[in-house]
Amino acid sequence: MNATTTAIVLIEFQNDFTTPRGSLHDAVKTVMKQTNMLENTQDLVRQARLAGALIVHVPISFTENYRELSSRPYGILKGVVDSNSFRQGSWGADIVDQLRPQPEDIVIEGKRGLDGFLSTNLDFVLRQRGITHIALAGFLTNCCVESTMRTAYEYGYRVYTLTNCTATVSEEEQRLACEKNFPMFSVPLKHTEFLEQLLLEQETVSVR
Repeated sequence: MNATTTAIVLIEFQNDFTTPRGSLHDAVKTVMKQTNMLENTQDLVRQARLAGALIVHVPISFTENYRELSSRPYGILKGVVDSNSFRQGSWGADIVDQLRPQPEDIVIEGKRGLDGFLSTNLDFVLRQRGITHIALAGFLTNCCVESTMRTAYEYGYRVYTLTNCTATVSEEEQRLACEKNFPMFSVPLKHTEFLEQLLLEQETVSVR
């Protein structure tokens, strides 16, 4: 793993999920606390950025009346509409202050569904930057993170999913996703384990 060909992909670290008063915060706050995901992700981003890895933010957003979606949405997207979440220009759709994008970061626009690749130019950006390894963090563990993970695996990236930088709506779903699904499509690691590999490679390169 080389930092210059590695990207940290942050999925939906937005106020509606991350922050008290966010429309969906109550649904994820228990698992956020259990995994310590926000603090872990701050540490991940700080160290990975210093090492030279690319930081990529993938927020989701919709127009005020959700006209991008079917008039009769169902499943997880119905929950987004019913809770008035992730409306463009709203505080809830903003990326949380603790992970505010820096000038060298990339913010991917156009995410309207679960998979971070499907309606965006994420793959184009990563390939243009020569990225071969990606580490995923964010919400929901068994929804958007997993959907993005599966596509990244199919596209041939070396995928790491950071188990303690993710959260979903119940501890059972978090455990099952990390233990059963993640190993099929990625290398599941805690963020500290991932950083050890990333920084060790940087030290090796420096010695050479």
